[in-house]
Amino acid sequence: MFKSIIAHHKWALIISAVAVAVGYFYGGPQVAGLVAILGVMEVSLSFDNAVINARILKHMSDAWQKIFLTWGLLIAVVGMRFILPMLLVVVTTGLNPAKVLELALAKGSAEEHGTFGYYLTEAHPQIAAFGGMFLLLLFLDYIFEEREIQWLTWLEKPLSKIGRLNALSYAVAGIALIIGAKISEHPAQVLIAGIVGIVTYILVNGLGDLFGPDEDAEESTGPNEVTKLVGKAAFFSFLYLEVIDSSFSFDGVIGAFAITSDPLIIALGLGIIGALFVRSITVHLVKAGTLDSYVYLEHGAHWAIGALAALLILSLKVEIPEAVTGLTGVVLIVAAVISSVARNKREAKAGITAS
Repeated sequence: MFKSIIAHHKWALIISAVAVAVGYFYGGPQVAGLVAILGVMEVSLSFDNAVINARILKHMSDAWQKIFLTWGLLIAVVGMRFILPMLLVVVTTGLNPAKVLELALAKGSAEEHGTFGYYLTEAHPQIAAFGGMFLLLLFLDYIFEEREIQWLTWLEKPLSKIGRLNALSYAVAGIALIIGAKISEHPAQVLIAGIVGIVTYILVNGLGDLFGPDEDAEESTGPNEVTKLVGKAAFFSFLYLEVIDSSFSFDGVIGAFAITSDPLIIALGLGIIGALFVRSITVHLVKAGTLDSYVYLEHGAHWAIGALAALLILSLKVEIPEAVTGLTGVVLIVAAVISSVARNKREAKAGITAS
C-alpha cells in the first residue's frame, strides 16, 4: 500500500524535491527549509479541499481530470497564489497595478508599512468575509441536506430535518455575515466582501447544478459507476473547483507572508509543492475510490470547512494562529477516517455473522 501511494505521488515528490533544491541554490539551507515548511503548511491547510475536490472531480471525464492537474495547477500557482492577491491589494488600496506588481516582487516584512505583505494583511477583513461566506454556504448546503449515511448522527440528523426549510443556508450565512460585520472594525468592507462571496457561491453553484450530472442518468448507470461530465458541464465544474481553491488559498497566502515576504519562496512552497500535492491527493482519492471506502471522509471534510468558515469569521475580531486552522481540519479528517474504518469493521463482522 505504501509503495502504491509513493508511486502515485511520484511526480509530486520529484517536483517538490526540485522546488526545495531551487530554494537551496537561491538562498541556502534556510530558504530550502522555508520552502518545505510552506509546502507542508499548504497541504495541511488544504487536505479538506482535496476531499471536496475529489467529490466533484470523480464526475469529470479523464480528459478534464488531466486538465485539472495541468492547466488547473498553472491557475493555482500563478492565478490564485500570485495574481489574485495582487488584484486584492489593487482593489483594497487603489494603488496602480504596476506599483502593486513592483511591491509584490520586492522584499519586505509584512509588518513594515507600505510593503505588499502589509497591504495584503490589511485586506484580511475582506478576504475573511468573502472566503468565510463562500465556505460557510458550501458547508451548510451539505449539512442541511438529507442523506442516507450520516456521521455525527446526533447532530447531522436534526440539522438535515431543519434543512428542509427553503433557503435556510442563506439565512444562516446572512446572520453570520451581520455578526462578522458587527465584531469587525471595518463593517462596510466586511459586508460588501461577504455579499460578493454569497453571490459568487450562488452563481458558481447554480451553474454547477445547471450543467451537473443528471441524477436519474447516474442511477441508471448502477451504484458502482459514475456519470462523467464533458463539455460545458465539465467546464463549470472545473470553474467551481477553482473558486473553491481560491477560497482555501487566501488563508495560506496571508500565513505565508507572516513567514516570508519573498514571492519566489512563496511560489515554490505554496504553489509548486502545496498546490501540486493537493491536486495529486485529489486525483488519488478519485482513482483509489477512497470516498467510497471511507464513507465518513466527505462528512469530516465538510465539518472541517465549516470550522474554517467559523474561524475566518472569528478572525475578524481576534487573530487565529495558522496552527489552529490547520490542526482543526486535520483532527476532523482523521476522526472521520477512524470512524469509517470502525464502520467497515462492524459491517464486515456483521456480514460474517449473517453468513
